[in-house]
Amino acid sequence: MNTSLVLLGAGLALLCASLSPVNGAQEQPVIPLWSGAAPGALGTADNDRPTLTVFRADPAKATGAAFVVCPGGGYGGLAAHEGKDYALWLNELGISAFVLKYRLGSHGYRHPVMLNDAARAVRLVRSRAAEWQVDPKRIGIIGSSAGGHLVSTLLTHFDAGDPVAADPVDRVSSRPDLGILCYPVITLGEKTHQGSKRNLLGENPEPALVRFLSNETQVKNDTPPTFLFHTVEDKAVPVENSLMFAAALTANGVPYSLHVYPKGPHGIGLGNRTDPKARHPWTIECALWLKENGFAR
Repeated sequence: MNTSLVLLGAGLALLCASLSPVNGAQEQPVIPLWSGAAPGALGTADNDRPTLTVFRADPAKATGAAFVVCPGGGYGGLAAHEGKDYALWLNELGISAFVLKYRLGSHGYRHPVMLNDAARAVRLVRSRAAEWQVDPKRIGIIGSSAGGHLVSTLLTHFDAGDPVAADPVDRVSSRPDLGILCYPVITLGEKTHQGSKRNLLGENPEPALVRFLSNETQVKNDTPPTFLFHTVEDKAVPVENSLMFAAALTANGVPYSLHVYPKGPHGIGLGNRTDPKARHPWTIECALWLKENGFAR
């Protein structure tokens, strides 16, 4: 056999493999949150345009549930391994995922812009549920680190929508049906991550605003059921953040599942960025929780 033909065939096989979508997931076109300029936009650059990237679950195993994914990054960046990687993991569970690119403090934005982006993302998925073949009553939101702060903010500051809004998307509720918080920033008090607080609120924010966005103080009995995980070794965001939120959920009678692990650094994500089979136990526990709540197979 001609050796060059063998090498060519092997090369083509490798090329095809590299072009194949991971786990069969099809990454769809990026969807802007607003058809025109986003409210409060400071310019027209890519950083000024919040978007969703759609990862539809395989129709053969789709459950009809969906999650908006909020990557962490200290409100100064967006960590890819807490965005697309989470979306593909959710797809494996039969859950469609929508990765949010929200506006950041590093580009001049401050609260409430980030919350508005997250709320709009949930509204948009819910308003287009039929098109994306998802259940409008099974739309959750997941976030890590500062993305976890954004998620916990929406879990405690959602609204039912404006029934007389000109934009039909704004008439839809922004309340997530479930929340997942991965080593989240919760408080803006003593145990906060200072960089996230500064990027969100700027220097010397008003004490009333700090309390308003210290989400352990904002939990109510209509806060959605929540899964939380953290590690004791986390040096960037102290484990007390998750413990305080769990205590507030307990006080308000909100169902939750809390998992605290002794080992592991901040930003652990799924647990192993190079070996998808070596995932952290939180992913197993969370998958079971999602199944119990009717989101996953």
